[in-house]
Amino acid sequence: MTLRHGGSLFVESLKALGARHGFGVPGESYLAVLDGLHDTKGDLDLTLCRNEGGAAFMAAAYGKLTGTPGLCFVTRGPGATNASIGVHTAMQDSAPMILFVGQIDTHTRDREVFQEIDYRAFFGPIAKWATEIEHVERIPELLSRAWTMALSGRPGPVVVALPENVLGAQTDVAPLTRAVQVPEPSAAPETVAEVHAALEESKRPVILMGGGGWTDAGGAALQSFAEASDIPVVAAFRYQDRFDNHSPVYSGEAGVGMLPQVKQTLSEADLILALGVRFGEMTTDAYQLFDLPVMRQRLIHVHISPAELGKIYQPEIAVQAGPNSFSAALATHPVRGQWGDWRAEARTRYDQTFDLPPQPGAVDMTEITAWLRERLPDDVIITNGAGNFSIWNNKYIAYGPGQRLLAPQSGAMGYGLPAAIAAKIVHPGRTVICFAGDGDFQMNCPELGTAMQAGARPIVLILNNGSYGTIRMHQEKYFPHRVSGTELENPDFAALARSYGFYGERVE
Repeated sequence: MTLRHGGSLFVESLKALGARHGFGVPGESYLAVLDGLHDTKGDLDLTLCRNEGGAAFMAAAYGKLTGTPGLCFVTRGPGATNASIGVHTAMQDSAPMILFVGQIDTHTRDREVFQEIDYRAFFGPIAKWATEIEHVERIPELLSRAWTMALSGRPGPVVVALPENVLGAQTDVAPLTRAVQVPEPSAAPETVAEVHAALEESKRPVILMGGGGWTDAGGAALQSFAEASDIPVVAAFRYQDRFDNHSPVYSGEAGVGMLPQVKQTLSEADLILALGVRFGEMTTDAYQLFDLPVMRQRLIHVHISPAELGKIYQPEIAVQAGPNSFSAALATHPVRGQWGDWRAEARTRYDQTFDLPPQPGAVDMTEITAWLRERLPDDVIITNGAGNFSIWNNKYIAYGPGQRLLAPQSGAMGYGLPAAIAAKIVHPGRTVICFAGDGDFQMNCPELGTAMQAGARPIVLILNNGSYGTIRMHQEKYFPHRVSGTELENPDFAALARSYGFYGERVE
C-alpha cells in the first residue's frame, strides 16, 4: 500500500491522462499540487506566468492549438476571478481547457472566509462544467470526468476547485492509468445521402465551416469534397486557418467587419451547408445577413452538439455529427451541379480582397501585409487580441494548410501576447507572430517576463495609434467631435521589449 497526499495523486493522474504542460500563478491554496509537480519536469511542466488572466489565455490558446486540454493553475478568490476571462474565451472558442483553482478548507465553507467563492455558481454560466473535489479519494474519478468533458462533444472549458485540506490529505487510492477515448459521433448513411441529394438539387450552394474540434484530416477531407464538387467555402469568424485559403473554392471569412464580397456570396446562395458553425453574431453580421428564424436559403446544419441545432436558425436538415467524421463521409461522394461559374465569381471576389489602395501615413499596413504574405513560413502561427488592428491579419493574410490563427471569438483584449507565448512553448522551432494594438498589448505586457523566463520569444508587432482605436471609431461615428476616454499615452515599447530581453525596434 502506497500512501501519497492528494496533490501527488492529482499530478500522477494528470500525467496518466496525457497532460504535458500547464500555465499558472502559484498560490498557497494549492501548495500540495506544486509539490507534486516538483519531480515531473520534462513530463509535465508548469510555465510560471505573471497574471492569472494571462495564464488562462495561454491555456485557452494551448487547447485551441493542440486539441488537448490547456491546463491553468490559479489560487482561490482573486486568482480565479482574474482567470475567468480565459474561461469565457475558451468557451466561445470551443477550445478544451481545464482551470484548476485552489480552494479554502472545506471545514470553513460558508463563512465568507478569506477569498471564499462558490466556484460552481461563479463559473457555471461560462464553463461546460464547474465542480469541487470534496474528498481525496475522488480525485482520479473527477479528474477523468473533467478531462473527458473538456474534449467530448463541443470542446470547452471545465473548472475544478481543489480544497486545501483535500489536497493535503493522505490516501492509498491509486492514480489514473489512462484517459477515456470518446469517439466523434457520425451521421447515419441515409442522412449523408440526404445531404448529398439536397446539394445536387441546389443552384448556388455554399459550405460555411468553422467551430472547434477540427483535425488536419477533417480539414483535408472537407477540402477534397469541396474541390471535387466545385462548391465555394466560406470560413466562420476567425476559423479561416482551418481551410486552405489558396484553394480555388475558398471564398473568404464571415467575421467582424465582413467584407461586401463575402456577404454577397452568402446572400446569393440558395443552400448553406453549415458545418461546425455556432451562428454567432459576427458570422451573421449581427443577425442581419440571414432571415430569422428561417433563412431564405435552404439550411443544412451539422454540429457535434444537439444544443446548437435549431438554437437560432431552423435547419431543413439537422445533423448531429462531428466535423471530421461528417467531412470524411461527404468526401466519399462528390456532387455535381451547374454552379461552376458562380463558384469562380465568388473566388474572384475573394482575390480582389488584396487589391487595396495605399493607406495614409508613413507606415502603410497594406504594404506590410503584402510583404508578409510573400514571406511567411508555411507553418507560421499568428495570434491577435481584439481591436481594429486585427483586420490586417484576419482579412489580408491568406492562410495555407500548415498555418494557424489563434484569435479570440470572445473579442477579448490581451489574448494575442499570451497566446503567442503558449504557441512558442508548444512549437519552439516555428515562427510565431502576434499582432497587437497598443491598448491590447498593454493588457498583458507583463507576460513578456513569462516569455523571457520560458525562453519563448515570439515576434510581436504593435500597431501603435495612441488610442483604444475600435472604441474611438464608434465614438467618432455616434458622438462626433466629442472624444473622451479613448486616448492613450504610451511607453517606449521598443525600450520595454529590450528590458525583457527581446529585440526592440520602432518602425517609422
